[in-house]
Amino acid sequence: MNVLKLKKSTWLWVAAGVAVLAALAWAFSTKPVEVETAAIKQGHFEQSIEEDGRTRLKDRYTVSAPVAARVARMVLREGDSVAAGDVVAVLTPVMSSMVDERSAREATARLKAAAAGVERASARVARARISLQEAQLEKERTEKLAGEGFLSTSRLDAVRLAQSGARRELEVADAEREMAVQEKAQAAAALQPAVAGSSTRPLSVRSPVSGVVLRVPQPSEATLAAGTALLDIGDPERMEVISELLTTDAVQATAGRRVVIERWGGPPIEGVVRRVEPAAFTKVSALGIEEQRVNVLIDVSNPPQAWRNMGDGFRVSVRIVTASVEQAVLAPLGAMFPHGKGMAVYRLDGSHARLQPVEVGARNNNEAWLSDGLTQGQVVIVYPPSTIRDGSKVRVRTP
Repeated sequence: MNVLKLKKSTWLWVAAGVAVLAALAWAFSTKPVEVETAAIKQGHFEQSIEEDGRTRLKDRYTVSAPVAARVARMVLREGDSVAAGDVVAVLTPVMSSMVDERSAREATARLKAAAAGVERASARVARARISLQEAQLEKERTEKLAGEGFLSTSRLDAVRLAQSGARRELEVADAEREMAVQEKAQAAAALQPAVAGSSTRPLSVRSPVSGVVLRVPQPSEATLAAGTALLDIGDPERMEVISELLTTDAVQATAGRRVVIERWGGPPIEGVVRRVEPAAFTKVSALGIEEQRVNVLIDVSNPPQAWRNMGDGFRVSVRIVTASVEQAVLAPLGAMFPHGKGMAVYRLDGSHARLQPVEVGARNNNEAWLSDGLTQGQVVIVYPPSTIRDGSKVRVRTP
């Protein structure tokens, strides 16, 4: 009986020891690392440059006042359609400025001086006529005496020249009198009060092209200076997009590149780069960093029906495609990390992670195109923890 009890207690101690050893082995053994995985797939790959942009009309016309005038209240409003040759504004000449007391006295004095000038010029005309009459009589007497042989031919020529000079003096005096009369009329006009509605007929300003009114800066009646803008007109079906790209990106955005225009309030539309402007400019970013940027002009390829609700000055997002590959091996960008002189991923091999170097052909914001290293269907670890090494035991985290 004692022997049986001894054997039973011995087995209990052995079982307890085995349990302790198992617990210690489990406690000090390497636990699998929980990871997230993704499958390698094959499909279309695009590498692009993404930047904000804005829309603008290709041809925008600003109709301005050709002279200083008073514009009537504008009938047209933003969005109204106009045809080439339609009257878009009516101008009337401005009234003369009001004359204060000092200016009135100066004008009165100038009028009196002009009247005196007319009298003086009239006196010169009368004197020139008398001189011409004297020269005419002297000529007649000289011709008679020269015909009888009492005077020489040279004397007769001198008298004739004197008559011609007197006639020219009369013409000069008449011109001076006419000038004095006009100066008097000008001085008198300065004293005449300005009368509203007594000016010439109104001037109609017409639209140079057919299109839509974009902006009316002065809708009410007002007096405007010459060159003041009256309204802007453009054709909404001739739209383009302008985007300010970094100069390092603009080198790849050559003319003819495909563009996807997004986030304008409607479905994505297609475009194509028309031109990269030759001169860059400095722009300060929101972080206060000076950047060299250049304008890139993009033509909209879709018909106007696809973007009819997109107007002038809308904010958009452009995606300029710089590389496109069909049937490319695609890996999530979060699975890649630097390794040596290249890149690598951790490939899932059963319950272990295997280090797999890869060659990257190109990448975008979400995926990388792998030219070598993996094939379609293989599983890789996304965002691998820093504790993972080649051969580490892993466990896929269930969502």
